[in-house]
Amino acid sequence: MSQDPPIQIVVFDVDGVMTDGRVTYTSDGQELKSFCIKDGVGIKRLHDSGVRTAIITGRISPMVERRAQELGISHVIQGREDKLSALNELLEAVDVSVDCVAYMGDDLPDLTAIKAAKIGACPSDASSAVMDQADWIASVAGGQGCVREFCDFLLDSALVASAPVASAPVASAPVDSAPVDSATP
Repeated sequence: MSQDPPIQIVVFDVDGVMTDGRVTYTSDGQELKSFCIKDGVGIKRLHDSGVRTAIITGRISPMVERRAQELGISHVIQGREDKLSALNELLEAVDVSVDCVAYMGDDLPDLTAIKAAKIGACPSDASSAVMDQADWIASVAGGQGCVREFCDFLLDSALVASAPVASAPVASAPVDSAPVDSATP
């Protein structure tokens, strides 16, 4: 975990990281998720430091799009079980090397991306296989502030690029909500 080069983008899984991993269905079939507000502060602090953020998730959910828009997360890939392939496509699109990536995930679909990233992280309730491979483990569970804790760690450890940029208005943050076909090279 050398400081050269600095982290330029932090990528998060959603279910089990930004949420507690539970999905609730209403009587009319709508899906509900709960996000930790403290995590949003950490993500905004990364943005204020010039670090980009992204989401790669195996499920497709309009709540993920909404949360990403609220936080100014401009890169969202949904419906992808092959997280490493999705990560590589993201990095090619934003012209960032995997050596400049921090990735936080909680379960087996995240494992290859965690291992590939410069810093792989997980919440305290991640699967044992993920915890065995993670460079950094939060003291709290998914959906309970682990994202904030990871953001603070990255910022406090000076592992991120430290070029502050002006924050863009949240409403103007573009979100790629279309799932990327897993057959795409």
